[in-house]
Amino acid sequence: MAAPCSRGTLPLVLITLSAAYLTYSALLSSHSFLPLTSASFPGATACRRLAAGTGGGVGERGGRRAFHTAVTASDSVYNTWQCRVMYYWFKKAREADGADMGGFTRILHSGKPDEFVDEIPTFVADPLPAGTDQGYIVLNRPWAFVQWLQKADIQEEYILMAEPDHIIVKPIPNLSRDGRSAAFPFFYIEPKKYENVLRKFFPEYEGPITQIDPIGNSPVIVRKESLAKIAPTWMNISLAMKKDPEADKAFGWVLEMYAYAVSSGLHGVGNILHKEFMIQPPWDLEVGDAFIIHYTYGCDYDLKGKLTYGKIGEWRFDKRSYGNKPPPRNLPMPPNGVPQSVVTLVKMVNEATANIPNWESYAAE
Repeated sequence: MAAPCSRGTLPLVLITLSAAYLTYSALLSSHSFLPLTSASFPGATACRRLAAGTGGGVGERGGRRAFHTAVTASDSVYNTWQCRVMYYWFKKAREADGADMGGFTRILHSGKPDEFVDEIPTFVADPLPAGTDQGYIVLNRPWAFVQWLQKADIQEEYILMAEPDHIIVKPIPNLSRDGRSAAFPFFYIEPKKYENVLRKFFPEYEGPITQIDPIGNSPVIVRKESLAKIAPTWMNISLAMKKDPEADKAFGWVLEMYAYAVSSGLHGVGNILHKEFMIQPPWDLEVGDAFIIHYTYGCDYDLKGKLTYGKIGEWRFDKRSYGNKPPPRNLPMPPNGVPQSVVTLVKMVNEATANIPNWESYAAE
């Protein structure tokens, strides 16, 4: 595996990505990386106070093995209700002997605080300039991480990058080892299949294409210093891939995931692949040894408990059904015969919504 890129070699990588580099330079010229004051960052005082009060310091949470959980999100209703559920279960897991679980930050890339900064520890990041994401809002994720890593006071030495639609089902240990990150392998991230496209961003002199792991940026547990090096490259490559018609067509909605995998490889940060990191209903039938339920896919069943994927079921749970309004409390449970993973998912959503203050008043807005 290639040695990590030094400060001297990183510009060579960026030069090969001229279009992305120009965009990034424009962003740097219009956004300061100096710490924000309360005057320029209205939510700073409230957000930092909450983070300090609930984060769990490094010394309290297992010294240098503690990790900070970070979730990027927009201020949409869709992302917000998921973050509220996610944070509820994060706190439960950390309280249940989550020795390595330190602080938590929602990185809100809306450019302004919302009404939930007093409920969820939040860092407000600027969004990309209008039109830069070309309708692919996920491009804001690496840019938001760049800002957070530059400006925030992160006590832990490791970071878990998670997503709003993650539910933590049990305490997560620090799965990274020996300088390597811990990551979930995605079956649809196939570097070998797309080698010709990826060589535009991962030149042959960087090594074999197998140095690009089949991962996205989430879930990943990575050293903070490694992520600080990866994040600007991840941002550059995401922008460059989106500007490249061949890459954009090949990678589609997982483009930013490929960009992170490439960037990790460029910086020589290897990944230990943990299949048990998370499950994805309805395809994974049991929770088993998993730490996270990722509810990215819709769960559709008939009343006999048979999966009707691709067709709206007589019973369904699909996060996309709640794009403009949060799910109500006490969702109906699935019929008999539906896999345990789906039953657990609905139970956990229901427990969270039953216990999160002002859920129904928020849902009524």
